[in-house]
Amino acid sequence: MRWMLCKSTLRTFTFRRQNNQVAWHKPSYHLFKQELFLKPFRYYFLIYFKRVPSAWLLLTQLFILISLPLLNERFEGQVVSWVFGMVALLMVALVIRNSPIFTKTGMVLVIISLALSAWAFISGRSDLFALAHVFEAAAYFYAAVGMVMYMFRDHEVSRDELFAVAAVFTLLVWGFAFLFSVCQQWYPQSFIAFANAQEPRSWLELLFLSFATLSGVGMTDVLPISAPARVLVALEMFAGVMYLTMVVTRLLGMASTSHKMKR
Repeated sequence: MRWMLCKSTLRTFTFRRQNNQVAWHKPSYHLFKQELFLKPFRYYFLIYFKRVPSAWLLLTQLFILISLPLLNERFEGQVVSWVFGMVALLMVALVIRNSPIFTKTGMVLVIISLALSAWAFISGRSDLFALAHVFEAAAYFYAAVGMVMYMFRDHEVSRDELFAVAAVFTLLVWGFAFLFSVCQQWYPQSFIAFANAQEPRSWLELLFLSFATLSGVGMTDVLPISAPARVLVALEMFAGVMYLTMVVTRLLGMASTSHKMKR
């Protein structure tokens, strides 16, 4: 017989057998720790992640964004920033795993990005950083396409699909920000700003430019100067307009269909 812990009371430990007979048993400390703390935590974490993986990805991206101003340019800040980036890549890998576009291609992109990013961070080579950002951008765009397919595969709007709308937006923002970083490394002084115009733009400035461009707000002091930078910004403008139009049209269409079905 296999004993299973019940959650009927906190003061005593009730165990139920498979034949529905109830008996009292005092477990050991290791069994108590494993059954009461470790297994429920893993169990509920996996359940909630499988229900709303897009929400976890969105929270991770927003947490990274909020923490960026708190990180300084010292080595410790760079380490923390790199760790956050790796966590975001792992979340992207999990989202790709749960999306309809799941193939080996997405996993290969994430693995190459992780390897190149770690190698570049350890060696400090700028050319490896540029190459790692190329693969990271590809992984983010790949995940964004998979999540769009996930949102469009049925005619009902679930809770996770609502989170996916915002998560895809952040994936596109990060993907274009990585491309901006690559453009800045390959073509110096591609982006200028009012303050310290001749210096390379920081990651936060490039991310801010990407948010402003994709959303169509355009409220930014960072401007593209070189031809490749302007092409990238133009492509992001196009992607932002098309994505927002597509999502709004899709949500209105599904809301209208749901209203007609209720009638």
